[in-house]
Amino acid sequence: MASSTSTPHDHHQHENKSPYSQLSSSSSSVVVVMVPFPAQSHLNQLLQLALVVSSYDIPVHYVSSTLHNSRVKSRTTNPLPHLTKIHFHDLDDSQVLITHSPPPNPNPNSKTKLSEHRNPLIEATMRLRKPVAAILRSLSPTARRLVVVNDVVMASAVQDVVSLPNAEAYAFNSASAFSGFAYRCETMGRNHNLPIKELPSMESCFSSVLRKFVAYQVMMTSYSSGELFNSCRAIEGSFLDLLANDKSSFKRKMWAVGPLHQTTDFKELRDQDKCLLGWLDKQEPNSVLYISFGTTTTLSEEEIKELAIGLEQSGVKFIWVLRDADKADIIGNENGRRPQLPDGFEERMGGMGMVVREWVPQVQILGHPSTGGFMSHCGWNSCMESLSMGVPIAAWPMHSDQPMNAVLITEVLKVGVAVMEWEQRHEMVTSSMISRAARKLMASEEGDEIRKRVVEIGEAVKQSVAEGGDCRSEWDSFIAHITREGSSQIT
Repeated sequence: MASSTSTPHDHHQHENKSPYSQLSSSSSSVVVVMVPFPAQSHLNQLLQLALVVSSYDIPVHYVSSTLHNSRVKSRTTNPLPHLTKIHFHDLDDSQVLITHSPPPNPNPNSKTKLSEHRNPLIEATMRLRKPVAAILRSLSPTARRLVVVNDVVMASAVQDVVSLPNAEAYAFNSASAFSGFAYRCETMGRNHNLPIKELPSMESCFSSVLRKFVAYQVMMTSYSSGELFNSCRAIEGSFLDLLANDKSSFKRKMWAVGPLHQTTDFKELRDQDKCLLGWLDKQEPNSVLYISFGTTTTLSEEEIKELAIGLEQSGVKFIWVLRDADKADIIGNENGRRPQLPDGFEERMGGMGMVVREWVPQVQILGHPSTGGFMSHCGWNSCMESLSMGVPIAAWPMHSDQPMNAVLITEVLKVGVAVMEWEQRHEMVTSSMISRAARKLMASEEGDEIRKRVVEIGEAVKQSVAEGGDCRSEWDSFIAHITREGSSQIT
């Protein structure tokens, strides 16, 4: 990566030797299997964890559909030689994906932003027990200990781990510790004692289908030997402690292994990415607002129009990733709708902004000195990347854990501003709301104070991923645990 696009954490980039601790040769008899939920953020977080584990010279197997394995590999910014260390198992797409004709498309006019087109992934997850069990049974004889790291919402797919004498499972949480603790309190009917009066309810954040699915999967994690979080103490220390000390938990071991995106070098950039980062090179420090709503959100035509008008009114420079949500089917997103901008918008914006319709290297954009803010749906992966890079957030949550993450960003950590409050979720987010939030974050005294706070958090994260930092210690602790001598019983 060019020096002009370096990040606060490039101290570990371009090294030939692994920066991670190397343990004894006994680790070679341990085999680790990653089982992610088939959605981009979940897939990517477990791929990054797979790369961390493989850096300790431990064989790692990564299990998903042919399509999702291909997608997560093509989108990652990790160099290809790093990916060759991972053994990818391509499940038959028909086992993981619905192939109805016509395929279910993202619905931009859905009442909830996580529309019904995602339900096939939930259905497919419930069918994966047999193919995953077959892989586990084939790997079990090759290892002294078979370690399964499964997305917390893939617990039912790996339940046969209990039938293997040398296997143990660890639940990976791709959501924040803050949201995990708050939702746990709500489920248990307890007072959360968090420094916030009103928190978004699960009923308002999740569809009934998704609530039932998550509740079932969490119940199935009772056999797990421990939990991992893509979080770090520099960001969520107090909430990680609350979870660790929660009397309602199963008293499992817990590791905070984030931020995972800091752990490897960047691969060679594509031509379109070089153009994007080249444009950023020409801008003033902290002057550009990056806008992206992840892979599960589809904006309506009216929302796109209001966002475009709001950006134009704000006078703030921007990079806007304008894409529909990923499809849940085999047919790729490129064959779907092409979201339309107001007539002449891109011409009028000229050097003020760029609209990008392809996949972009988000971590490099957030790490660029010219990027001064991130208008985000507040998916936890995006939050972690932004905070780690010292970039404040304009929070526009859409569904699931995102409203809770937005509360953490704007009201607890105070490192962002709200584009809209969750109580307004049924109202149109207008151009004036967009413009107000953009100017507040990028061109106000309050925005400057917010940026100071988030830069401090970014520096603390930088220390955590350095040698001897909290993040490295957590990795070493987890690896030491799974490579320990003795039986594979819950300890």
